[in-house]
Amino acid sequence: RPSRCGPSNRRHHRNGHPFLRFHAENAEDRRNPRSRDPVAAKRLTERVIGLAIDVHRQLGPGLLESIYEECLCFELAQAGIPFHRQVAIPVVYRETRLEAGFRADILIPPSLILEIKSVDAITRVHEAQLLTYLRMSGCEVGLLLNFNVLRLKDGLRRYVLSRRADSLPATRPRSSG
Repeated sequence: RPSRCGPSNRRHHRNGHPFLRFHAENAEDRRNPRSRDPVAAKRLTERVIGLAIDVHRQLGPGLLESIYEECLCFELAQAGIPFHRQVAIPVVYRETRLEAGFRADILIPPSLILEIKSVDAITRVHEAQLLTYLRMSGCEVGLLLNFNVLRLKDGLRRYVLSRRADSLPATRPRSSG
């Protein structure tokens, strides 16, 4: 299994509508304090951003996403950071796990997804894509990296989904009225 992130089970919200609650599928994650350590997650994220900046400094903007992905994977391997490429993220539909879901560019266990782009500008569609990957995978942190910019920091977005068992994942608050 390439990913330790994943959907757990179906629960019903107080209004009767079903939603998915996520948790780490692998029991090893529950024993591994690093998987839920926010300081370790932040350090890992910063390290990955540093490697992405190195790739961008070497190549500059204007290349295909696949080239940036390949070079970033090379840097991750050189740094000894375990990762998986083109990870299938299944969709759970009507309590059935469908493998014909999405493909995340890079997954770094236990809970970091990287989505590589080489576009003129990051749009809401790109953001929604990464947020969907986070929701469907159960991963908590996602980096949207657009390499088609002069400075990578201008093409970088970091997303964090909180995971509380008693809340809906990745939802916006409702307005009262």
